[in-house]
Amino acid sequence: MSETVVVLFPIVALIALGHLLKRMGMLGPEVWRGIEALVYYVLFPALLFGTLASRPIDLGAGGTMILVGFGFMIGGMLLGLAARPLLAPSPKAFASIFQCSFRFNTYIGIALLGGVFGADGIAAFALLAGFVIPLANVASVWALARHGRQPILRELLRNPFILATFTGLGWSALGLPLPDLALATLLFLGEPALPLGLLATGAGLSFLMEPRQKALVGYFIAAKLLGVPAIALGLALLAGLQGEYLVAAVMLAALPPASSAYILTTRMGGDGPLVAATVGTATLISALTLPLWLAALGF
Repeated sequence: MSETVVVLFPIVALIALGHLLKRMGMLGPEVWRGIEALVYYVLFPALLFGTLASRPIDLGAGGTMILVGFGFMIGGMLLGLAARPLLAPSPKAFASIFQCSFRFNTYIGIALLGGVFGADGIAAFALLAGFVIPLANVASVWALARHGRQPILRELLRNPFILATFTGLGWSALGLPLPDLALATLLFLGEPALPLGLLATGAGLSFLMEPRQKALVGYFIAAKLLGVPAIALGLALLAGLQGEYLVAAVMLAALPPASSAYILTTRMGGDGPLVAATVGTATLISALTLPLWLAALGF
């Protein structure tokens, strides 16, 4: 448990600090948007490419992990769809909150796996995330399509996380050397990605919701933080995953929804405040549930 605290405390502290800084107004909205853009388009892609391109990937265990990932992502979608009859009077609310049952916060995941396994953990998590992010994006946009139109294929092809992941995997698979100067530069760029990403996560949190929405938000949080990781753990054990591949699969499933869910919702005319409240509350509660899943995995 002490090791879990050492891994999780800096993550929780940086998220809380980001939220506090935003509430105090020390950094304006433009600054936060600039930080988010810098992390999203430059720093995180550099970290992902440098980590993946500089080390061999176990395609056997990695391929099994990816199949497990598809399995629990579909499980999360089914849990989300199960709430649809309850939202029949409000299709807009369902279309908006549906994604909160399977999307995940990549920043927290990278920091978590890096804290447990170092670069090997980051590589395993990046491999899995690179394959399931397209599935999550397509499902999210599909649910919101009735309220707006989004060029799905273009969004996927331009996603910097996906591009960096598959480029790094291709570089590693081809056995191409990565010059020391290039690797050092990439990893140097990647060092501030995690703290800045976590600060930006905290700055974007919101906990405001209507009283009638509390039960709905509670269901989706329970589905994402408890139901989906339970499915992931069962599938991972059946598939025989071990080490960083087992932890990457279960912890990705156990992560709270990404703040990008709110951005997509507002861009496509959905219920932004409902999604923001779900993401914010789930992120807060995940500080309690993530240690439980790490403990279940023996950490």
